[in-house]
Amino acid sequence: MYIKCQVTHKVKRLHMATIKDVAKQANVSIATVSRVVNNGPKVGKETRERVLNVMREIGYVPDANARALVKQKSDTIGVVVPDISDPFFAALASGIDKVARKNNVQMLLSTTAVDAEAEQKAIEMLIERRCESLVVHSKKLSDEALLTLAKRVPGMVIIDRYIEEIAERCIWLDNYQGGRIAARYLHTLGHKHVACITSSYQIEDPKLRLQGFTEGLSDVNVSVRCVEQGEPNQQGGEKAAQAIISQHPEVTAVFAYNDAMAIGAISTLEDNGYKVGQDISVIGFDDVLIARYSRPKLTTLKYPIELMAQQAAELALNINKASDNSPNISLYKHLPQLVKRESTHLLG
Repeated sequence: MYIKCQVTHKVKRLHMATIKDVAKQANVSIATVSRVVNNGPKVGKETRERVLNVMREIGYVPDANARALVKQKSDTIGVVVPDISDPFFAALASGIDKVARKNNVQMLLSTTAVDAEAEQKAIEMLIERRCESLVVHSKKLSDEALLTLAKRVPGMVIIDRYIEEIAERCIWLDNYQGGRIAARYLHTLGHKHVACITSSYQIEDPKLRLQGFTEGLSDVNVSVRCVEQGEPNQQGGEKAAQAIISQHPEVTAVFAYNDAMAIGAISTLEDNGYKVGQDISVIGFDDVLIARYSRPKLTTLKYPIELMAQQAAELALNINKASDNSPNISLYKHLPQLVKRESTHLLG
């Protein structure tokens, strides 16, 4: 008998409280409980407090998906990025999270590893979760695919990419001008033998940065001695730098696709006897946190990704409330800013 009572007690504790349980114990209708859960009108203060007390007592937790169905939306903002372990995308997610918290919504994050099919699935999943607000970083889906998705979700904002047909929903950086800024700066330092380390990923950003860099140097009658590709991380930068110094020892300056590749290049250069910032200059791109703490501290082009992410999140959350006036699209285009540190030097 004792054992039977114990078993019965356990079964009772394992029972998950339902909205019916709340209604029965609070002596109200299921509709009233639903209005309390969704913060609806026509519920008296005493009734609301009684229902909330019962919910706490019996451990009732409203189902998020059910609430979304009732409200036809969810209290979430969906975010699609390639890789959260990358400091650049971590900063992007951090920017969105700050806006989400300020607006009392949850951030739902999905990663895609720079793959078109994964990007499509991630966006579809967030749409199924009834996310009316999306911030999407997509480099592999075609413009046409993103336009189709954007038609389904008016609150979908594209970050780090420009699509003319939905320019009012794109927050982007002028990568081409970033390359020109790097070229102009190295030229002012007197460098004529320069190399470029770029990403092997077949996306638009490295192509635009390289194009801006080479054309910026061409304007002052300087040509790029060599272009080395690699994965956009420290290891990719290390290997690319090794190829540069073995094949083009005359190079006095290197422009890298991002800070990770620049720091990897610095490691290889220092290991091979170069004093970066004295014998050779290195300039990166992004200005992620590690750029300020590398040795030497990295000269780079600041990509205001956290600021852009905040802007994208605010736009995604508020886009349905916008007036009929045409948005100021110029606000959505950002230019990288040169940050001068110790890894570049003036040629004597």
